[in-house]
Amino acid sequence: MAVKVILHRRVPFEKESQVRPLLLELRTLAMAQPGYVSGETLMNVDDPEEVLVISTWTSIEKWNAWLNNPRRAAVQDRVDALLERSTYYQVFYHA
Repeated sequence: MAVKVILHRRVPFEKESQVRPLLLELRTLAMAQPGYVSGETLMNVDDPEEVLVISTWTSIEKWNAWLNNPRRAAVQDRVDALLERSTYYQVFYHA
């Protein structure tokens, strides 16, 4: 069963130039993973520091494999360190 994963981040304007290349690296790595279908990045119109990433995966197992991928974790750790908080994840399926 396909899943949609919502990643929520707050990216302060002054850190955007440092974080953007890391987010691009994560997207590039994800696109090469088995089970990755698509992804999009959305910014809140009223609060541009609020960023959502919505990605679609063919199964929860494929998402979990990516979530536990050491390369992903290393880049994600750098993102979280720059933002001084952990990225918040939620996984949904079609009802």
